[in-house]
Amino acid sequence: MTETAHQSTPELNDGGPQSSISNDITVLKDFCSSNADFFASDSSENGQRLYISFMALIDAIDGLYPRLIEIEKRVKEFDFDEDTPGNGYRSYISVFQLALKYAIDLNQKIMWRRSSLLFRKTVLTKEIESCSHLLSSLEVCFKNLQTILSWSKDGNLFVQDRPFEELISVCQDINQYCFYGRSLGFQFCDSLKNVLQFIALSMAIFSEAYYSQGSLISKATNSFMTTTKYITDPEQRAKRIVNISQSADVDFCKSFWFLSESELMNQLPSVVCPSVAVSKLIIIAPEPLVLNIGGKDVEIPVPTAHIGPKPVQVRLISYHVREGMLGTKNKSPLEPPAKGLIIHCHGGGFVAQSSKSHEPYLRDWAKMLDIPILSIDYSLAPEAPFPRALEEVFYAYCWALKNHNFLGSDGERIIGVGDSAGANLLLAATLKCINSGVPTPHGVFAAYVPTLVKFAPSPARLLCMMDPLLPFGFLMRCLKAYACPPELLAANNSAMLYPSDTESFEEISESDLAELQAHKSPVSEASDTLTYGSLNSHMDDLNEKDVTSAEIEKSQKYMADIVQNFVLESDTDTEGTRISQANGASSTSSTLDNSFQTRLSGFVSTIKGHFSKMLGERGLSSSEKILESDKPDSLWDELCFPVPNDPYLSPYCASDDDLKKFPPTKILTVELDPCLDDCVMFAKRLKSVGNDVSLDILPGLPHGFLNFSLISKDAHEGSKLCVQRMKELLQLDKDLFKPK
Repeated sequence: MTETAHQSTPELNDGGPQSSISNDITVLKDFCSSNADFFASDSSENGQRLYISFMALIDAIDGLYPRLIEIEKRVKEFDFDEDTPGNGYRSYISVFQLALKYAIDLNQKIMWRRSSLLFRKTVLTKEIESCSHLLSSLEVCFKNLQTILSWSKDGNLFVQDRPFEELISVCQDINQYCFYGRSLGFQFCDSLKNVLQFIALSMAIFSEAYYSQGSLISKATNSFMTTTKYITDPEQRAKRIVNISQSADVDFCKSFWFLSESELMNQLPSVVCPSVAVSKLIIIAPEPLVLNIGGKDVEIPVPTAHIGPKPVQVRLISYHVREGMLGTKNKSPLEPPAKGLIIHCHGGGFVAQSSKSHEPYLRDWAKMLDIPILSIDYSLAPEAPFPRALEEVFYAYCWALKNHNFLGSDGERIIGVGDSAGANLLLAATLKCINSGVPTPHGVFAAYVPTLVKFAPSPARLLCMMDPLLPFGFLMRCLKAYACPPELLAANNSAMLYPSDTESFEEISESDLAELQAHKSPVSEASDTLTYGSLNSHMDDLNEKDVTSAEIEKSQKYMADIVQNFVLESDTDTEGTRISQANGASSTSSTLDNSFQTRLSGFVSTIKGHFSKMLGERGLSSSEKILESDKPDSLWDELCFPVPNDPYLSPYCASDDDLKKFPPTKILTVELDPCLDDCVMFAKRLKSVGNDVSLDILPGLPHGFLNFSLISKDAHEGSKLCVQRMKELLQLDKDLFKPK
């Protein structure tokens, strides 16, 4: 038997994280060598594939680790402060640590089973090949991180002064497929891995319904054969997701993200919203608004950009019914007005979602804080690009300042709260307050916020190459839809200079997507709609309904069982072989057994039926061929779009004088967030001008984790920390968050 040799791992003298990495590398290389020696003499196809994969793992580690050491020497330069270590470079080191543990566990499993008659060589061959591809791709990532590091100056995580061709070179050569296949979600906490796998599967199946050919009858006939491959073959799922992220247009992104308000998302396991006394939609008429500030009238302009004057929709959520609240006539008992008020802006990449899709965690916050929350349903891009959403957020904030008594608050402490795109709008609205003479919020809480809206590589932004919720193509197209209105693109001739293949995609008609893409969330039976403005005198005549937990749809057990069995714990390989380990035995079949086939078919029919029903009849789509292509070529051309250095678009670009006037600001992000560096750099800017700012960086959670706070214990702990930071801004006393 051939003995395999490998290079020795450089040892570090300290006892910190690198020492742990060095130990893990030694263990993994020993395991790989042992497994390679075992399969070196196996002349079968799978035996040789196993041997090659183990050797590839060793080569990838030998190439990657020296790069990691070089990067680690400088990571401290980019931290917010000594007590808050965190930036994109550190995140990749953490990802590498998690990849090592993933590879060690897989190698150990193979070592334990390789001599057994029940050894599943075909399945485990694919697993170890996927693992070797993962480490090889991470080696390329670290090579690109070294390039970015060589460009970085004075602790700046953003790179903006390099030729565009050099900037895209740090992204274009990364193999993304391995991050969306068998190892999808390896870097995240255990309580969210299953959810992320379900979302990835849903995206792949949704794309089949979105881009499929023919009538609903033909779709139903072919649904089992065309979509089970994404459950049984992780590589096919990975290929589909990557090609979608690179080739699908922004309408696809909008449609898929709006699923959180559809029937499908109500079927995720264990989604139960807390009961609140008030959840009402309020329609603010586009009327002149005047604030009296220190005896001087300040006129607030009605939003008019792009789509003209339109009503602004907001949602009021409160755990108690309070005195003065709109629509509380003849109600008793009433709680006194709260001392505080939260103005909230939801995330969704500027193109999707609403207060409705964020309502589950907002209800939780309303209960824990016992403070009314006013969530703004701003208009969405690309129909309403910058600065429309900002105009509406600023207008709604000023309206709340003037009418806080109608919202159940005495207005003593009003804070702005937002996540992702919504947080960007809150920061921009705060700048607008500063420049308009309007009182700023008493504090701002921003979760995983993008603060520089342009293509400027940073180490954390490379994380979107492996992010299941925020793939690189989705991120860039959403930013382009918001930041680059058609007239700006036309003025710069970008349509002629940088053509996009996605123009050949067949778009769904507005009528087909009316339910999904309505730029305001629909009024549910659980909520009233109140109009403030010209119909103010008729407010008290509207019917009122309180929201209770009984009115929130609970998960369907059937869907939960199917997801658990076939998305989360499937041992099905690409040939359709089902491995049963119920009693420690193994049984295989060349075809799916009746029980598996019935339940799998039921799952596929259910989930695709939801999608097809929402999307309606569609004709032939030429884009399907693009999605099946191995090398979509339009994404990099699309990155060439002009973005102005406008602080209302990119708060990071605000002047020092404006930042000095910012209210106390608390920023929370996550270690694996593509927007991590945006948060770190903006916090550093606020700190540099003497502002009161804090930064929290949580491990193991994805961008947008608040949307999962009721189905993941880790996400819920993160949500509780958000509540604690808001309590500090509201100057409440009780400590709700106690670190473990």
